[in-house]
Amino acid sequence: MIVFPNAKINLGLNIISKRDDGYHNINTIFLPLKKVVDILEVIHLQEDEQQDRLTISGFEIPGKSDENFCLKALNIMRNYAKIPPLNIFLHKIIPFGAGLGGGSADAAFMLKLLNEMFEVNFTDEKLEIIASSIGADCAFFIKNKITFAEETGNIFSPVNINIPKFWLELVVPPIEVSTVFAYQNIKPCKPNSDLKKAISLPVEMWRNLITNDFEAPVFKQFPVLKRIKDTLYKNGAIYASMSGSGSAVYGLFNNEPKINWDKSFFVHSDYLEFS
Repeated sequence: MIVFPNAKINLGLNIISKRDDGYHNINTIFLPLKKVVDILEVIHLQEDEQQDRLTISGFEIPGKSDENFCLKALNIMRNYAKIPPLNIFLHKIIPFGAGLGGGSADAAFMLKLLNEMFEVNFTDEKLEIIASSIGADCAFFIKNKITFAEETGNIFSPVNINIPKFWLELVVPPIEVSTVFAYQNIKPCKPNSDLKKAISLPVEMWRNLITNDFEAPVFKQFPVLKRIKDTLYKNGAIYASMSGSGSAVYGLFNNEPKINWDKSFFVHSDYLEFS
């Protein structure tokens, strides 16, 4: 069985307070990017093979292979269903360390794949609970629809957005931003505007109302990211922002942008519709 875990971007990201459990309370809006995808295939091993096999290609993933989110999802699902040893192929296209949720998407899609492949028959709500134990934004990818997220990013509610369509320009330089670094250098505070209300206003107003709190410390450490955001605005973006803790930066345009980016950058242009 083959699935295509997709990326996401954040429309606004407010770090409100630090929790007693060490995590942070946030407000953000997750928007799925259905055309920026990894490729995940799972097949049965031969009968005489007794251990899972994971093969990763494409973008390199740092860390030990046995810590991969797909394997974490598999091991968790084995608590609920009898799942034999599997051969897993993961081709990474979503840049790592970019604030696009690639690892979380891989885990969530693995849960959904196993749920179908082995007829576990969990509801989306049950899968969201399981996904939340793997990563803070992992649960979002179960239903994979635009949503307002709060607390640690796993409490969801509907959101109204006042633009039906736009061009998206997504730019990722060859930089990995550590989420740990981003949180260590952020000072939580109450946002100046209500994100859920601000997102319903005309997009031309977003620039002064919808912010990503991580930008200040991350732009200071990686000035190229600020230059990318400035370039997006100079070329006509109606709204531009960093996604998550970076290093992805995106711009929303009324018309398709024509920008000559450095060849080392990962760039994706897409026409998106909300309706």
